[in-house]
Amino acid sequence: MRQSGAQSKAMTIIKTVVTVLFMFALFFIPAGTLNWPEAWLFIVFYLTAVTGLMIWMKKKAPGLLKERMSRKKEAKSWDRKFLIAYCLVLIVFLIIPGLDAVRFRWSEVPLILKVLGFIGYIPGLGFAFWAMKENAYASDVVRIQEDRGHTVCTTGPYRHVRHPMYVGVILFLFCFPLSLGSLYTFIPSSIIIILFIIRTSLEDRALQEELPGYKEYSQKVRYRLLPGVW
Repeated sequence: MRQSGAQSKAMTIIKTVVTVLFMFALFFIPAGTLNWPEAWLFIVFYLTAVTGLMIWMKKKAPGLLKERMSRKKEAKSWDRKFLIAYCLVLIVFLIIPGLDAVRFRWSEVPLILKVLGFIGYIPGLGFAFWAMKENAYASDVVRIQEDRGHTVCTTGPYRHVRHPMYVGVILFLFCFPLSLGSLYTFIPSSIIIILFIIRTSLEDRALQEELPGYKEYSQKVRYRLLPGVW
């Protein structure tokens, strides 16, 4: 048991380090310089948020941490395709800011909007964290977790929309181009947002068909992402 826990901790650390190094390369190589304060601030912010989330899950939601860190889980075939498309666009999403805001300066974002972009991360990540705090089955892939006794979550933000975590993710994606000073990054950002909207629709359909109680829940909480709209 201790060995398994140690292995899980090691894998978490390794995954975080690799992610940060990958992000570092995709930011600064296209920029052609390390003199980019906004990127450094983002990396520090991201690393702090991820570290805090991992510590919280380890203490308060170990089952959720194990679920999200495990790669040995079945996902819907369409969700696997979504993840491939998401990863491909994500690479472009991370490369463009350095090319735009630093190397070629194709666009310019006023300082006040950069500040608002960084401030916007707080409610975005906060909303996503609130969803994870309430929903013990907030996996990173779409699957009915029968092995974990999957049930419908109806508390916290789930009282208002059926997919609150995606709301936080979409807000984060909107703030990212502003914070790094790249209007052209709204192109891949918009594509990723569209992908998440499509995923929301497909996931919601799967949950209504396969998760007991979800169809009744969807009749009470009518909106998927935005109250009064959709």
